[in-house]
Amino acid sequence: MGLDIQYARSGSVSIAYQVVGDGERDLVYVPDYVSNLVYGWESPHWRKFYERLAQSFRLILFDKRGTGLSDLGGHFPALETRMDDVRAVLDAVGSSSTVLLGSHDGCSMAAMYAATHPERTSALVLFQPVAHDPEGHTADAQANLAELRERWGTQEYSDEILKETAPSLYADPAEREWFANWLRVGASPAVAYALNRAWFETDLRDVLPAVRVPTLVLYRPVMRMEEHAREVAGLIPAASVLRVSGMDYSEIFLSPEIPEEVERFVAGEVVPEVPDSVLATVLFTDIVGSTERATELGDRAWREVLERHHALVRRELTRYRGEERDTAGDGFFATFDGPARAIRCAQAIVEGVHELGLQVRAGVHIGECELHEGKVAGLAVVIGARVAALAEGGEVLVSQTVKDLVAGAGVEFEERGENELKGIPGSWRLYAVGDVSAHGPPAPRS
Repeated sequence: MGLDIQYARSGSVSIAYQVVGDGERDLVYVPDYVSNLVYGWESPHWRKFYERLAQSFRLILFDKRGTGLSDLGGHFPALETRMDDVRAVLDAVGSSSTVLLGSHDGCSMAAMYAATHPERTSALVLFQPVAHDPEGHTADAQANLAELRERWGTQEYSDEILKETAPSLYADPAEREWFANWLRVGASPAVAYALNRAWFETDLRDVLPAVRVPTLVLYRPVMRMEEHAREVAGLIPAASVLRVSGMDYSEIFLSPEIPEEVERFVAGEVVPEVPDSVLATVLFTDIVGSTERATELGDRAWREVLERHHALVRRELTRYRGEERDTAGDGFFATFDGPARAIRCAQAIVEGVHELGLQVRAGVHIGECELHEGKVAGLAVVIGARVAALAEGGEVLVSQTVKDLVAGAGVEFEERGENELKGIPGSWRLYAVGDVSAHGPPAPRS
C-alpha cells in the first residue's frame, strides 16, 4: 500500500495523517505514546495490523502532535488540544462518524473525544486503558521522568523499555534495533518527557461516566491491567470488557485477534442519532460588588459599563470557542469543549474588565451535561455555579477534575483546600488559577 501522507491543519499546527482502505465505516487509530506514519509500515507487525483493520474499515492513521511527522507547535499541548487534532484529521478526510480505537496513552484522547463529540463517534474501543495512575506523583515516578529525559534515544534505554513492556519481542536483536529507532523517529527527548508527564498527571475518572457511546475495553492480564480495565469499564455506562491474548504490556499488534474483535463489536452496536448528554466544561462569571458599583455610577452610566462588560465577555468567548448559554444580570454561563480553553477565557475576562473598573470572579468545572432543546443542564452545571460563588474577586476557581485534565497546558494552581458546595454532597477540593504560562498555546481561531 502506498503511503500518501497528508496534513491537516489544527490551528497553526500541521498533523500528519493517512487513509488506508475503503470500508463503509471509518475507524481512526489513536496511537500509544509515539508513532511515525512512514517508519511504522517498515515493521511487519504494524503493517499486518494496519492492513487487517483496513480490510474492514476505512482506516485513518495519524501522528499525534509533536510525534512522528506532525508539528509540535511550541508548548506541549493539553489533552483537549490533542483531542482537537483528532477532530481536525476527521474533518480533513470528511468523516462525520467514526469508530475510535485508542491504545494505552491514546485511550485518554479517544475517551475525551467520544465524551465531547458523541454525535461524531459511532463506537469506542480502548486497549489497556488507565483511568488514573495513583503512583504518578511519587518520587519514583519523578525520578523515572528525569531518567527518561536524559537517556531517551539510547539503545540501552530502549532495550530496557522493551524488555519490561514487550518481553516476547526483546529476545530478537532485530526487534530491539527496530524498537530503538521507533522511539527515536517517534519523538524527541523533550516530547517523550512531556508525554509521560501528562500521562502521570491526567485523571479520567470524572470524564469516563460521560462517555455515552458503545464502548469495548480490551486488556491483557499483566501489570495490573485487568484491574485498570475493569475500573475504566465500570465508569463508562454499559461498557463491555474483554481479555485478549498475550502477556506483554504494550504493542497492540501482539494480540492478533483485536481487529476481528473490533469488527464484531462494531457490527453489533447501534448508536442513538441524537445524544442526550455530552461532556462539557462549564464557566460561570459574575461581577463582584455590582450593586455598590451601580449605586456609585447611577443607572445610565452603569448600563454603559454593563454593555462594555458584556461585549468584552462575548469577544473572549468567541476567541476561545466558548458558547454563551445564559446571561442573568451581570453574570454569564458558557460552555466549552475543553477545560484549558475555559480557563484561559476566564483569565482573559478577569484581566480585561480591569479597564472598566470592575472585578469579576469565575468558576470552571467539567462533567456530563444533559441536553434539552438546546439547553444545558445537570449536576455539572450546578457544581460550576457553586464553584464560581466561592471565588474571590479577580480569581478563577476550578474543581479538582479540571486541574487533572489540563496537564501540559502551562497553567499553575494554588490549592484552596476542601470546600462544601451548597446542595452538593461531599467535600470538593478547589484550586485557584495562577499565572498562565507565556509559552502556552495561543487562542484558537474559529
